[in-house]
Amino acid sequence: MVLEKVIKILADYKGISEAGISADSTFADLGLDSLDTVELIMTFEDEFNVSLEINEELNNVGAVAKLIEDKVA
Repeated sequence: MVLEKVIKILADYKGISEAGISADSTFADLGLDSLDTVELIMTFEDEFNVSLEINEELNNVGAVAKLIEDKVA
């Protein structure tokens, strides 16, 4: 559920198909720069009502979804 919502947010943000995004997709794969990453983290925080810290562990879509799942559980 969280992964699908993260993918939808990313697809909407980039204006691309959800089919082109997987858990293994990195932000670099999606053409996101550091400013995009900050904006998206803020969007995820608002959407899921969690507090996230940007760090090197958040290197792909699956890692973001897992971190959010851990925070909301």
